[in-house]
Amino acid sequence: MKTKLVALVLLLAFASTANAQTKTSKHTFAIADGNFLLDGNPIQIHSGEMHYSRIPKPYWRHRLKMMKAMGLNAVATYVFWNYHEVAPGVWDFKSGNKDVAEYIRIAQEEGLFVILRPGPYVCAEWEFGGYPWFLTKVPGMVIRGNNPQYLAATKAYFTALYGQVKNLLVTNGGPIIMVQGENEFGSYVAQRKDISLEDHKKYSAAVFQQLKDVGFNVPFFTSDGTWLFEGGALPGALPTGNGEDDVANLKEKVNKYHDGKGPYMVAEFYPGWLDHWAEPFQKVSYKSTAKQTQKYLDGGVSFNYYMVHGGTNFGFTSGANYDGKHDIQPDITSYDYDAPISEAGWATKKYDTLRLMLKNEKTPAVPAKTPVIEIKDIALTKAVDLEDLKSKVSPVNDDKPLTFEELNQGHGYVWYSKKFKQPISGKLELAGLRDYAIVYVNGTKVAELNSYYKKYDCDIEIPFNATLDIIVENMGRINYGAKIVNSTKGIISPVIINGETITGNWEMYKLPMDEVPNLAAAKNTATAGRPAVYQGSFNLTKTGDTFLDMRNFGKGIVFVNGINLGRYWSVGPQQTLYVPGCWLRNGKNDIVIFEQKNDVMHKSVSGITTPILDDLQPEKGLPN
Repeated sequence: MKTKLVALVLLLAFASTANAQTKTSKHTFAIADGNFLLDGNPIQIHSGEMHYSRIPKPYWRHRLKMMKAMGLNAVATYVFWNYHEVAPGVWDFKSGNKDVAEYIRIAQEEGLFVILRPGPYVCAEWEFGGYPWFLTKVPGMVIRGNNPQYLAATKAYFTALYGQVKNLLVTNGGPIIMVQGENEFGSYVAQRKDISLEDHKKYSAAVFQQLKDVGFNVPFFTSDGTWLFEGGALPGALPTGNGEDDVANLKEKVNKYHDGKGPYMVAEFYPGWLDHWAEPFQKVSYKSTAKQTQKYLDGGVSFNYYMVHGGTNFGFTSGANYDGKHDIQPDITSYDYDAPISEAGWATKKYDTLRLMLKNEKTPAVPAKTPVIEIKDIALTKAVDLEDLKSKVSPVNDDKPLTFEELNQGHGYVWYSKKFKQPISGKLELAGLRDYAIVYVNGTKVAELNSYYKKYDCDIEIPFNATLDIIVENMGRINYGAKIVNSTKGIISPVIINGETITGNWEMYKLPMDEVPNLAAAKNTATAGRPAVYQGSFNLTKTGDTFLDMRNFGKGIVFVNGINLGRYWSVGPQQTLYVPGCWLRNGKNDIVIFEQKNDVMHKSVSGITTPILDDLQPEKGLPN
């Protein structure tokens, strides 16, 4: 009873201070005497992870209000290096959803403190774990390693980020109370035993020092499983335990690496889990989340729900994992995560339960739900063969297929084409496929290959004077594990037919799809069985969120009003794409769908009012 009373007093003290926070308020924050100290008083942190890049900017304030109304006093966010360094030395902190400083300012206005997690590696089911894809092109560069090329790049990143957020540190009157040094580095140490612990430690110490050198002057922490503290803990940073359910064990391990005292925090407390294409949607019960929350409250443990609101992997931002059965496990577009606040910002049973546990007399009411609309039968009035778009691209010619990186392309698709003067038949072997390909001979589909199912070969017959086309999709670079250093995309090894390596006059057409395809002058040339780009429009008299029902489609991406909503794939479990109402407009709206498989021609698509995230159809993705 005494423990519960102390926890409640600490919570109320922090809540009172946080509620009083204004844009101009100034606080002190420290880690000392075994406590988090706000303005000299012990407090507990009840935080939720929410990433600005996964939420449309017009919805940031609503989602932060949802957090505050749940009874939380802080928001944690990763910063995604590759979201901001869009080309070597070219930084973008303003366009779209990229204004991280504005996100932090809104958090402060809503009475939330901020925990900043700048990486440089972030994991997060995000493309390449947050690394810019072009780092792999730098001579001598070894990511996440103690080499000058990499450390020069991280220093430039930290410097650019500090320029955006320096006035938002708690030491300068802002809401940022803590900054993380590296991320889950203990996991990487355990995975990369080919590197000595001494070298690992030199690297993590160097990155930590860079954060301090560029000007970050607030308390630091690290984040690892408690059994990985040896590799991940840093002198001068508070170790926090990811996914640690055992309060006694958390305290024991933190004491071991933090001078025998706390404070104690679980920086990643999982109320949900991540999801892959072709695998079941993961769920965590609201009862188990509530039970674990109570353990932390009773034990005086601070925590951060990862995720409290997941949002969406718009565009080509989703990452991938791998396991023994699959060379890639691409993450779905939705980052709903079975979190307390759903992908579209709705309060769930989990949210309501936790709010009852965490709220106090000063907790605000839950904000109104964003309107949801149905859009019936959006007519797709134009259907264009992808060949028409390809014909406007100047190919790159080489003796062998080139990777995305060699073609200086980060994402999207590459069309590989080879003309055969003489016939050849036998087994086509594409061991170096990364990640998904459809194979055509003289325009006729003959096979679908992909890394998820480890399907890298097929029987093929190429007649005299025929053309072999292989359209390859990058489904997202690895974001976790030792193989993150092997994230080359495209065709990365020789193409072999009947035991012969096929060389000479490969033509490669770059189709990054970084902008919505322009079909203004195109004619209706699409046919079933060949990749197609569809276009349509729809008129609205009122806007609201909706969910595009893609169950009748095969595989591809969708643009609405020029914004890439992300990937769909008939395998599920995700069968809808979230369309934020703030990206729609009264009057005319435009939609463009790139359908890779196009097994049948499509006439329309609809927006429904409820997402479908748990409809698994793995047989629809099995390669021929």
